[in-house]
Amino acid sequence: MPAMAFALRGFAATEHNPNPNSSSCEMAGKRYITDLGGGSEVVFVPRFLPSERAWAWFDYLDKEIPWTRPLIHVFGRSCLQPRDTCYVASEGLTNLKYSGYQPHAYTWDEYPVLRDILEAVHEALPGSRFNSLLLNRYKCGTDYVAWHSDDEKLYGSTPEIASVSFGCEREFLLKKKPVKKGAINTSEESENKRLKITSQDQHSFVLKHGSLLVMRGYTQRDWLHSVPKRSKPGSVRINLTFRQIVM
Repeated sequence: MPAMAFALRGFAATEHNPNPNSSSCEMAGKRYITDLGGGSEVVFVPRFLPSERAWAWFDYLDKEIPWTRPLIHVFGRSCLQPRDTCYVASEGLTNLKYSGYQPHAYTWDEYPVLRDILEAVHEALPGSRFNSLLLNRYKCGTDYVAWHSDDEKLYGSTPEIASVSFGCEREFLLKKKPVKKGAINTSEESENKRLKITSQDQHSFVLKHGSLLVMRGYTQRDWLHSVPKRSKPGSVRINLTFRQIVM
């Protein structure tokens, strides 16, 4: 499917962002598109929520959400997930399971503020409809998310993921997935281009309090993302990632 099929819906006042870390991103209300190529893109809204409302929601999330730090299985060993988590989903959806862990699915009605945040996201992204939410709480700088992609079948082939951040700012990284050995390329030139590591194969965003980042198109198929550890101790960060389960 051509890249143009993933043109933004509802972002009339957008600009292409040649440098996601540029200070120009600080302008209130600006929305930026980073074209990753191959039908993948990232939309970044540095000031998605007013500060006062975002802090009120942060306090609610920190105190009222039933956070848990589950035991997961990674590379044949068991360990505590390096962040707190909670899962919310509409009734009747396929169960979520990752790294050997299947979280309990709470409902939107149990935590009405989550529905308010969902409505704010839907208002900013006309045409998008999310029915599940994974919440993560990073209590300090050593809490993190390792490199991964959300390419589970229950999200479909081109999942849209909307990520809202509260509290302490953290760096969000993207890097191109490595080319599999034996992969078929249309030409030798195409293969050389994909094997060569360039700045276009890596992207970094600083996710501040009240910001929104959206991954679209084939981003989960072709790219990995992470929230790395930080050397300096930090305060609490809460991140909400909205998804649509399609099967």
